Amino acid sequence: MIIETFRSAVLPLALSAVLLNGCSLEPKYQRPALPVANHYDYGAAATPGDGADLPWQTFFTDPSLRRLISLSLQNNRDLRVAALNVEVARSQVQIDRAALLPSVNLSAGETAEHIPGGLYNTASTGPITYHEFNTSLAVTSWELDFFGRLRSLRDQALEQYLSLDATRRATRISLISQVASGYLSLCADNDLLKLAQDTAKSQQASYDLTKRGYDGGVYSDQDLAQAETSVRSAQADVATYTRQVRQDVNALRLLAGTDLPASLLSNAGLNKDWHFPATPAGLPSDLLARRPDIIAAEHTLKASNANIGAARAAFFPSITLTAAGGSTSSTLSSLLNGGTGAWSFMPSVNLPIFDGGVNKANLAIAKAQNRIEIADYEKAIQTAFKEVGDALAGQDTYRDELQAREQDTAANQRYFGYAKMRFQTGVDSYLNVLVAQRSLYTAQQALITTHLGQLNQQITLYETLGGGWQS
Repeated sequence: MIIETFRSAVLPLALSAVLLNGCSLEPKYQRPALPVANHYDYGAAATPGDGADLPWQTFFTDPSLRRLISLSLQNNRDLRVAALNVEVARSQVQIDRAALLPSVNLSAGETAEHIPGGLYNTASTGPITYHEFNTSLAVTSWELDFFGRLRSLRDQALEQYLSLDATRRATRISLISQVASGYLSLCADNDLLKLAQDTAKSQQASYDLTKRGYDGGVYSDQDLAQAETSVRSAQADVATYTRQVRQDVNALRLLAGTDLPASLLSNAGLNKDWHFPATPAGLPSDLLARRPDIIAAEHTLKASNANIGAARAAFFPSITLTAAGGSTSSTLSSLLNGGTGAWSFMPSVNLPIFDGGVNKANLAIAKAQNRIEIADYEKAIQTAFKEVGDALAGQDTYRDELQAREQDTAANQRYFGYAKMRFQTGVDSYLNVLVAQRSLYTAQQALITTHLGQLNQQITLYETLGGGWQS
């Protein structure tokens, strides 16, 4: 009976209101034009391809590195916060969607009142007790969305959710890149530490030899001082690279969000067969679909577009329905009998007449915010274009630099060999051997550093193209 009363009194009006909800004041969204050239400056490297679509497990093949990345994806706190922000935004979307539907509540209650005798100076002087029982289904404050205000707020929440989800993917890509670069830095610093230790031992042996010659009157004070500076420089490098290795481990531990197994760090070095798949850059327009940060910026732009619709709708009347249907009786036993049906219907209209310019100011803010988001979206594209261009430039130049460093190291190795030979045959002094040894040490350091730069550049290109987040 309660449901029949509610249905006959309220539902026809509610259905009519739903049918009228068709107006939207949101501006039609148009994606801004691409604010960059349609090609990269280094077109030879920017060949079409889908290298950025490779999963990170395919791009990174080293078992230790893959294990580190897996640990980081499971335990990194920044990534965890990004995922939780997405959950919050998803719940907000559900809240804003629910505002478009009526909220129906079932209630039941009793009212009892006792009046003492003679209170109203009537013929009846005895006390009276009243009982009223009621139950009802009620729609409380349902706003009819004639001008799309609630739908615009729903769209805004949805776009914000999608933006945060894209931001989560961007955080994931950045984390993968940071772990890979951090591990490679550990590898390079381990190699530099070993090189410094070997050089320190060699320089110490050279110093001992020079010291014996000095004691025998063969070498001068200058020769001895020259040999000592080489030893002290190498010893200082050992301390420097020892510190850097420890800091690299601490950085990886922070990224991984957990303790690292010793087996993952013990064999870290660049003397492996490091090779990453080629990553063609494609066209600049491909970044719109690949880069999660650009996708996030566009969803934020769409959210501001929807906010304009909500601000425009505030200038128009809002209609709210409050309705109830149920049964009322003086006794509980007859509450659901015939003739006890009751209903109420209370529509209200709110028409803004004077608000001191609040609605106008809110609309101006929404439009200005939309222009800000357009600029941010275009800046995101320009930044991505610049990052890819830099990575392509680095990829080309690092290849040439690494080749030159290898040739320079080989030449210094020969020079060092010749210097020792000339010293052993008595042609030159041992000072030339020390100079050649120091030159070789510097070349070896530069070779390791350049190799690290080249590998990091390949990772950077993979990251800037939006690779690594697809499963």
